[in-house]
Parts: sequence; C-alpha cells; structure tokens
Amino acid sequence: MSEAAETVVREYYETLRRNDPLEPYFLEDESTVKFGISESAFGYDEVETALRSQQETTREWTVESENLQVSEHESFATFADEVRMAWTTDGGDEKSFDTRWSGTLVPAENDEMPAWLFASMHVSTAHEI
Repeated sequence: MSEAAETVVREYYETLRRNDPLEPYFLEDESTVKFGISESAFGYDEVETALRSQQETTREWTVESENLQVSEHESFATFADEVRMAWTTDGGDEKSFDTRWSGTLVPAENDEMPAWLFASMHVSTAHEI
C-alpha cells in the first residue's frame, strides 16, 4: 500500500472543501457508520445518501485541521482531529463549528479508490456543560 492513511484523511478534507463527492472514501459495507454534528447514518447506502444530500445543499466549505493524529496498522488505521468547519447552505445560512473527528479506516481492496476507506467516522461539536 503506497498511500498513507494520514494522506487519505487530508485528501478527504480537501475533497470536502471543494464540495466534491465524498462517498468514494467510505467502505461499501452494511457495517459502515458515519455520525455527523446532527445526523447519523448506518450502512453504506445511508452514508452515501447523507453525503450526496450534503453536497447538494451546501457550498463554500472551510475545513481547518488543528490536531490530526493517525495511527496506522497492517489491517486498520485510526484517526482523531480537531477541525474548524464552516459552510454556507443553499438558503444562504452560514454555519460554523469547532468539531472533533475520529474514526477507523481499512485498506481498500483495489486501486480504483483511495488506499484507505472510512469504516467509521464520528464528527461532533463540544459544548460546555
């Protein structure tokens, strides 16, 4: 495997900034999960639907990685990061959050996709209690 998991995570951020399709970065499996700031998707089909809806209804993304940590192993990789995110909705509303990201990646099975695929991703925002 030539591409590091950290490189794939950074490419995902760049793809999000461009508002390009994100679903190619996810494992096509029923076990794939993605938790966003206000939604959850279980299984690749739900993840794909959620990501396509996001792409169709948002623009002008800012994604600023502040503390990316990646641990790569033979059969999986984990990542965690603090990310400043902002975007504009189709209705013109501007959204901005300081978020926490974490997840698990697995090696891709062919060269037609990123070298690592997200099997799980969790994005949340911290609010003081």
